[in-house]
Amino acid sequence: MRKLSAAVAVLAFATSALPASAQVFQGPYVGGQVGWNHDKVGRADTDVGPIEIRNSRDSFTGGAFVGYNQTVAPHVVLGLEGGFEIGANDAVRRGGAVIDPDYTFDVSARAGYLMDERSLIYIRGGYENSRASVRTIGVNGPIRDHDNFDGWSVGGGVERALTDRLSARIEYRYSDLGSSGETFDRHKALVGVAYHF
Repeated sequence: MRKLSAAVAVLAFATSALPASAQVFQGPYVGGQVGWNHDKVGRADTDVGPIEIRNSRDSFTGGAFVGYNQTVAPHVVLGLEGGFEIGANDAVRRGGAVIDPDYTFDVSARAGYLMDERSLIYIRGGYENSRASVRTIGVNGPIRDHDNFDGWSVGGGVERALTDRLSARIEYRYSDLGSSGETFDRHKALVGVAYHF
């Protein structure tokens, strides 16, 4: 019994001696992020017909995300993440043609490398969908509707453990939301904070 108690005590001490931040990139997490968004729209086929905008827009964006990390090797972290964002003053327009994003959601996979026990550098890739209000001018006046623009996204960033539960990150993403013959490119620069369970 004494040997068992001694073994438990040694294990407890060894666990407490490990840096708490080494485990922050393991398991579920939730977070929020804000940043800069740049949409560039050329020609888009929408529910109200083809729209020629050929313009771009810079705007503020913010949202929330949820994900799960799994450490699969001493320095390798894999994960899945889903996010939801809304923008402010982000309508892209030219004349009477307007594409005004309402909200965006994305699902992506992440692959990261632990540079040290507190710092993770990662890349991501996945699917993005943006719901938008669209408007154009028809022969009988303005036509309004809603449409979905979806496609793929890629990006990367650096995440740093602040405590055993909190981390902060900075990230860049590129998304292609245009289908064949269309142009809807999106660039994002984001900063975020996550709470790890």
